Amino acid sequence: MQPRSLAFRLVLSSGVIACVMLLAAALLLNYLFQRALERNFDERLRAVMDGVLASVELAPDGSPSLPTQLADTRFSIPLSGWYWQIVPVEPGSEDLASASLLEKRLTVPDAALASRGTDGVARFGLLDSGGKQLRAIEQRFELFDSDKDVSVLVAGNFDELKAEVASFRNSLFSILSLLGLGLLVATLAQVRYGLRPMQDMEQKLNAIRSGNAEYLEGAFPKEMQPVVDEMNMVIKTGFEILDRSRMQVGNLAHALKTPLAVLANEAAANKTAFAQVVGQQTEIMKDQIDLYLDRARRATQAQSIGVSSEVEPVVEALARTLKRINRDKRVEITVNVPASLKFRGDKQDLEEMVGNLMDNACKWAKQKVTVTASLEPSTAGRYFMLITVDDDGPGIPASKREQAMKRGQRLDEQKPGSGLGLSIIVESAAMYGGTLTLLDASMGGLSANLRLPAVPRATSESPVQNQST
Repeated sequence: MQPRSLAFRLVLSSGVIACVMLLAAALLLNYLFQRALERNFDERLRAVMDGVLASVELAPDGSPSLPTQLADTRFSIPLSGWYWQIVPVEPGSEDLASASLLEKRLTVPDAALASRGTDGVARFGLLDSGGKQLRAIEQRFELFDSDKDVSVLVAGNFDELKAEVASFRNSLFSILSLLGLGLLVATLAQVRYGLRPMQDMEQKLNAIRSGNAEYLEGAFPKEMQPVVDEMNMVIKTGFEILDRSRMQVGNLAHALKTPLAVLANEAAANKTAFAQVVGQQTEIMKDQIDLYLDRARRATQAQSIGVSSEVEPVVEALARTLKRINRDKRVEITVNVPASLKFRGDKQDLEEMVGNLMDNACKWAKQKVTVTASLEPSTAGRYFMLITVDDDGPGIPASKREQAMKRGQRLDEQKPGSGLGLSIIVESAAMYGGTLTLLDASMGGLSANLRLPAVPRATSESPVQNQST
């Protein structure tokens, strides 16, 4: 699994922290607002209770009465949810209640009586006969110096309070959601701005890889400057190692080829059997030296920075050459390669790999060979291209394709060749970090897919198609 990007980590962590903090703030503000509303509601109920106590009188028979009605008309509407009542603690005396209660009375829960505050007021919730949620306060009083206590209760419609809380909660969550979205956008902008120097570094590294620059140049933040300096030192050291390697390879070639040439000349001048053996072995040694020196050269070019080759001219030249070689077969070679496509490597290696594939395709094709190339999307900052050579020949069975790419393996002895073509392509592609894959072609033959590193381009161009017959 590919690790998440640094920008994703920063945005995700900031987003999670912001969401947690905003949610906690929303819950806390909602709780504080609800408590404040409840206290304000209780104060309103307490004001009603004081008004009732101030207006109550004793009738001639000793029962309480209320000569004047309260100004709040909700206490006169039946089952309005707003009630007051004065009930004797001890049964037997007359009680008094608002017109809104009709003949019913509210019962104080035992739990509320046990949880009175220090001010002697009990605060609790209950339901009226109509199912409305009420919030009530209750307190004991002694009216007019009588020896009997009464319970004074005032209740209000708590559903109204719940509606206010719900409205506030919806507004609060909407505002905090917009705030969270704004914080997320600000975080994205901050991360993009903060990581822009790293994007600049990536572009300059791509410029070095494509040969447009040699070192990381420009102003970088002080936190990144030590990394830039170390990378420049590594690049410089790499150049020095490549120069020394090329020099040592050249020295080795000259040191070995001169004695071998002397041995070959001496063996050629002598007609004995021993001289013939020496001559044969000398030629083998020369071939081996050339082979491994060529490998070293290709490996050095593959790892070097800044080497690039245009693909289209190479493929077009190979198509023209193979057309002349195979004029008797009248092979039709179609080339479809973007003009801007560049191979990040040596031109000679590209000619060798693509040339071998096209030559094999022409040997086995009946009439048609198609060469296409395209730039693949970047992977971890690196770009690759895919060169596909298709033919309409017999193809290679899937069970024998792996064998065909091994050194010295020939599936048909009647066809000319040494059996080294595909194996050399595999080795050369591997030096560049590429691969060769054999598949079935849409036209019925073999499809050879060569994947090689490419030089990135800011804009892609449409492929240029040419046809040679």
